[in-house]
Amino acid sequence: MANRAKDWMAQAERDLEQARDSQAAGRHEWACFAAQQTAVKAVKALHLSFGQDAWGHVIAQLFRELPFAPPADLVEKAKVLDNFYVATRYANGHPAGAPYEHYGPIQSGQAIRYAGEILDYARTQMAGPRGG
Repeated sequence: MANRAKDWMAQAERDLEQARDSQAAGRHEWACFAAQQTAVKAVKALHLSFGQDAWGHVIAQLFRELPFAPPADLVEKAKVLDNFYVATRYANGHPAGAPYEHYGPIQSGQAIRYAGEILDYARTQMAGPRGG
């Protein structure tokens, strides 16, 4: 079976573009979700580059399942992004109000920044001698 790591990374990069586009359009809940998806796909690409399968949507867990320890600060940033997987999309993700009422430029800016850092880390690891 072909290694699809590059495909996952390409989609992660496109998801980050979507996050930025959504933020610019004022759809901050979608920007947060797209940023979360960016990080999920980037870490899954990293797993695949090392010949491992990766399942699930919890970025912090995906980081812990790598064959090496990622930087602790990125795992903490992954935990922030993990909070954007469900609550950004479903009306029952918060005690009251639609998802869009709970997210603004502060949250989407942070999410995009963290996702970009995780994407850059995965890209760098994949380019190294172990990930190639």
